[in-house]
Amino acid sequence: MDVKQIVGPHPLPPHPCGNSLTALDQRTKHNIPHRVLENDPLEIDEFIAAMTQWVVNHHISPESVKRDRTRREALERQGFNDPTQRFPTNTSTQKGNWAEILLAEYIVASSEAQLPVYRLRYNPNVDQSMKGDDVLAFDLNSNPVRILVGEAKFRSTSQKAVVGELIEALEKSHSGNVPASLQFVADRLFDSGQDELGTKVAECNVLFAQGRLQLDYVGLLVSNKHAHSHVFSTAQSNIQRLAVMSLVLPDPEAVVADCFAEVAALI
Repeated sequence: MDVKQIVGPHPLPPHPCGNSLTALDQRTKHNIPHRVLENDPLEIDEFIAAMTQWVVNHHISPESVKRDRTRREALERQGFNDPTQRFPTNTSTQKGNWAEILLAEYIVASSEAQLPVYRLRYNPNVDQSMKGDDVLAFDLNSNPVRILVGEAKFRSTSQKAVVGELIEALEKSHSGNVPASLQFVADRLFDSGQDELGTKVAECNVLFAQGRLQLDYVGLLVSNKHAHSHVFSTAQSNIQRLAVMSLVLPDPEAVVADCFAEVAALI
């Protein structure tokens, strides 16, 4: 088992991850598939621009953007500010959401899976992290049907302990058998009128019971220069279909701050 068999190949240009990130596949000290991601400093502006748009996409629908603009313009004509908050201002939540969004977009680009629901749009408190699986991506056309379960961690300074937390979260999901957020995804699809897709997602419960559902697990650590070495030396698990990725950024906090500072310009 290697990273490509779980995550798929590294995205190619013109996808932003293909333009801005390089990838090297290896195995950790404890034989876990590990994809090492590095950012090209010359492409950092393009990467931030892409991530900023993804941050918007994951937090607010295009229809909500239009409604917000109409309401905001009406309030401004009356001399009032719009109190609606669509994006977190809490820096810890921003960083966690940012890593989750990157993992989701990367998985969709590298695999045949799709992301049927942007779960952050349904967060009742945008300044708090959402419970449940960070990423659920579905390859409903594969045989067997496949779900990729993703967990993302962001640390300004990497420590070995965070690698253990990353693996522990994936193992907890694995021990629970069917992903905890599966019904949440199905319900949101039914609520939005996508009954056919919602039915296919809900039927994954039955496929699991029949031994006809493949679950793959992917972890992502975004941090500073020590992220790769900490994953290499620490990551270990008995889950057979599990891979870990690590992304090193020279100044991770600044990248996230730049993205969230720019979201207002896109809505």
